[in-house]
Amino acid sequence: MNTGKILLGVLAGAAVGALVGVLMAPDKGTETRKKIMKKGGDYTDALKDKFDELVSSMTDQIDNVKSESKSMVTSGKSKMDDFKSRNSI
Repeated sequence: MNTGKILLGVLAGAAVGALVGVLMAPDKGTETRKKIMKKGGDYTDALKDKFDELVSSMTDQIDNVKSESKSMVTSGKSKMDDFKSRNSI
């Protein structure tokens, strides 16, 4: 059996399951929609928080790399000046 057919079958099964679940839900449609919207909002907030954490972490890492780079450049210049002063003719 080909993978495309399996995937299509799984997606169709999930869609039918979701539809049956909504139709058989004990709450009214308006209540179900409110719950879906609330869960969607919760997931969106959680995703935003994770994204903010990622951006903050990356910003900290970039700042550390910049600081280390400046330190290395300063050290390199100092070593080059020292080398020049010892080897001047």
